[in-house]
Amino acid sequence: MIIVNGRLELTDVHIDALKPVLAAMEQASREENGCFDYAFSVEVNEPGTIRITERWESMDALRVHFASSHMGEFQTALAEHPPANAEVHFYEVERELPRP
Repeated sequence: MIIVNGRLELTDVHIDALKPVLAAMEQASREENGCFDYAFSVEVNEPGTIRITERWESMDALRVHFASSHMGEFQTALAEHPPANAEVHFYEVERELPRP
């Protein structure tokens, strides 16, 4: 499994402008083969920070996602409302641990 964890620092104005794009991206991504979860969230204590959390079956599924039309639309919208800072990390997970 591939876990994607990202963080975008944006202004409130940019977040408001991006909300429809983020909602469309979530919905389209969740419908892709190999996507187990896909979510954007605004941090409670840092309302100018959006978190990206994704779970994918494989890198192949993630590569298909990167080539999707909705990814292109998302990247275009993000370029119009650029974050002050952006970071994304990818993790390969061999197994999920049971809840303690």
